[in-house]
Amino acid sequence: MRDMFRDFVGKRRHYPFQGQNDACNVSYKRFRRWIHFHRSGTEAPAVSTPLTTGRRQRERSFEWDTVCQRLELDSPPTHHEAAPGGLQGALQETTLEGGLSHRPTFIPLNTSHTISARGRPASQNVSQQGWMWRAAVEEPVSTQQTAGADVRRCSLLPFTVLDKAPESPQGGSVMKLAAPSLLNDYYTNVLDCSCNGTVALALGSSVFLWNSETRALVGSLEPSPQTGRHQSVSSLCWSRDGRALCIGTRRGEVELWDVENKQNMRCLPSHLSVVGALSWQQQLLSSGSVLGRIHHLDPRAPAPLVGAAVQDEGICSLQWSPGDDWLASGSTDGLLHIWDRDIAGPTRTKQPVTTMKQPSAVKAMGWCPWQEKIIATGGGWKDGELRIWDTQSGTCVNSANTNSQICSLRWAEKKKCLVTGHGLPHHQVTCWSWGSASLNPVCQLTGHSRRVLHLASNPDSTQIFSAAADQCFHVWDI
Repeated sequence: MRDMFRDFVGKRRHYPFQGQNDACNVSYKRFRRWIHFHRSGTEAPAVSTPLTTGRRQRERSFEWDTVCQRLELDSPPTHHEAAPGGLQGALQETTLEGGLSHRPTFIPLNTSHTISARGRPASQNVSQQGWMWRAAVEEPVSTQQTAGADVRRCSLLPFTVLDKAPESPQGGSVMKLAAPSLLNDYYTNVLDCSCNGTVALALGSSVFLWNSETRALVGSLEPSPQTGRHQSVSSLCWSRDGRALCIGTRRGEVELWDVENKQNMRCLPSHLSVVGALSWQQQLLSSGSVLGRIHHLDPRAPAPLVGAAVQDEGICSLQWSPGDDWLASGSTDGLLHIWDRDIAGPTRTKQPVTTMKQPSAVKAMGWCPWQEKIIATGGGWKDGELRIWDTQSGTCVNSANTNSQICSLRWAEKKKCLVTGHGLPHHQVTCWSWGSASLNPVCQLTGHSRRVLHLASNPDSTQIFSAAADQCFHVWDI
């Protein structure tokens, strides 16, 4: 050890940095780190990524081939041909009569190549995800504590009632609740309501569940203290039966939770970057990253990755159509891609069926539930235009200028209206009526003091839920 230390000091003496006078003054701690680095470096080549995923280094327990496969799935596209094998060799395409794809058959990927965000095989990482369920604890807050204008929202419990108004047939705010630690990030999708009326809202690194029928906090999903990692949630989505909740994080992790039994079902193969959006197609889960990768995952399969697609721009919205025939992906560069349901086949050869363009990022986006192949998008602060698109022809059939940033968008199916959440100047929630020839505002709901980042609706579309950058959660009657 002493000989190695002298050798290390000698090397630094012969190759001093410019302006460094005492190159020989090397601490033993630094020397030990150097030894550890070079010893671990002989085991496997090091791979770097420009994205910072946390302070702690990832575990070095995975093999070089595994890293190569992840880089193939979630790295910027190149002009080189993909090597045989990997995902391309693992997928086979089957189609039904008429050209539409059926559930793809696939050759399961090798388990050692299907890894979680911790560098372990996904099949061995089920019980070590680092997330835990915490039941809600009722802690009443006095009216004096919430009535002041200088209340610090970060000191309030999530979904603490700040204001309550009687329900009115004319519509308006019914309840105002606290949403502390809600990130003011335009490119997150952290609010959703299940078919059972359970609202999921991500606040920082935790996801809180709130029953919209009983108006009570059910509990929360939080990172386990033992992991020492508190990454924030960037996206979430309920399954269509309301039993499973999928959570995407800024570290690229994709967690699947059985909310009914309060247990983690699985950690699905992760992206190398922020998981920007999630969407379910029956039992199939699709996830999109800010590097432009779309992964199609079947949680029931031993190797859940059954398909993938690539686009040049970062993904900030992702949604399957109501009939599960088309997948829409919105990009940060203003492109709206429409993909068919044929998810199998080589990744590099997949092309969208239709592509539409708007001047700003396509973050606010949603399929019309009652009219096939119709989708709505909202423009950012440089655009402010609400557009209705016919995806079959790729043309804009209706539009309206809102003169404000459109941050979020939802269709209220049973009310046959479109709801948008806005930023400056008024931070309002607007309801729109849409016909074949017109798109007109019906009412404006005001109460937020900062931009309305997220929208959701209850199962019967009689109420709208909004979460804004003012760290408040509103329940609206429409």
